[in-house]
Amino acid sequence: MTKNRTLVFILAFLVIAGCSGDNGEKTASSGSEEAKRPRVAFVTNGVADFWVIAKKGAEAGGKEYGSDVSVHMPPAGLSDQQRILEDLLVKGVDGIAVSPIDPTNQTEFLDKVAARTDLITHDSDAPDSDRLVYIGMDNYDAGRMCGRLVKETLPDGGKVFIFIGRLEQDNARRRRQGVIDELLDRDSDPSRYDSPGATLEGEKYVVLGTLTDQFDLAKGKANAEDALSRHPDVDAMVGLFAYNPPLILEALKGANRLGEIKVIAFDEDDQTLQGIKDGTVSGTVVQNPYEYGRQSVKVLAALANGDRSVIPEDGMINIPARTITSKDVDAFWADLRKKTGKDGDENKG
Repeated sequence: MTKNRTLVFILAFLVIAGCSGDNGEKTASSGSEEAKRPRVAFVTNGVADFWVIAKKGAEAGGKEYGSDVSVHMPPAGLSDQQRILEDLLVKGVDGIAVSPIDPTNQTEFLDKVAARTDLITHDSDAPDSDRLVYIGMDNYDAGRMCGRLVKETLPDGGKVFIFIGRLEQDNARRRRQGVIDELLDRDSDPSRYDSPGATLEGEKYVVLGTLTDQFDLAKGKANAEDALSRHPDVDAMVGLFAYNPPLILEALKGANRLGEIKVIAFDEDDQTLQGIKDGTVSGTVVQNPYEYGRQSVKVLAALANGDRSVIPEDGMINIPARTITSKDVDAFWADLRKKTGKDGDENKG
């Protein structure tokens, strides 16, 4: 009888132990499923309100596509951006979306990043690198759109000065060239590059020059003031980075020439949109930074889960630019405020 009881006890213990083993395996499996939630990073090329909009899009993408998203804005240029990318590799993120500051000289470094994680570009491309896809617009075409806006503003021609952050970026170089080629009625050639210091004359328009500021806002304003001093006969000033048009407006206001000299803008800074409403800005060509952020997370999350179908054959997800003028600024601004959580704010106009 004692032997039978002992045998029953042993059998019962083995059954319980076996059940515990099954539960343990399920718990580990559950933990594995949680570990599959993608961790992705969105890296900009600087600090600007433009990137705050993109951050909102990336955060929305994280919620929509079940991903943990970190957004990084390098304040100190190329070396800072590369440090951020190196740190992200050490942390073992599943994918990175970056707007390269100097794609020509970054290609080798970007290839090393791409060898260790899924790498895509947004806003500005690095076409010679091993990135998987570029998310953004064709900056050359968008530049030509901006050039057409100048033509609409000054139909009889005039003298134009261009302001931009830096020309090392692929998007900046192509955007500026598009403006120039449109004003000089040239054929399309995104590979063309005119020296920023050269005066370029066409049949009706003269491009007096291009000044860069390397994301230094004080220098950006000083550039506009310097252009006004050296070229008091300038007819239009074109700002090609988001912060350039507001700095141009400040310089014009200080010189008491606000409304006299035409301002043609790029991107959707609040001061630019308010300038369109006030009549001090003729119009702006806008990107869609919100979608840059959202689509970047969508692609990286899919790649992390093994879905390569999100990579188009031509390697580009095109998010077209738009021209915004007084007739559609209110609707555009209202939609922007809704997407960025500012829809409760009162419109400045």
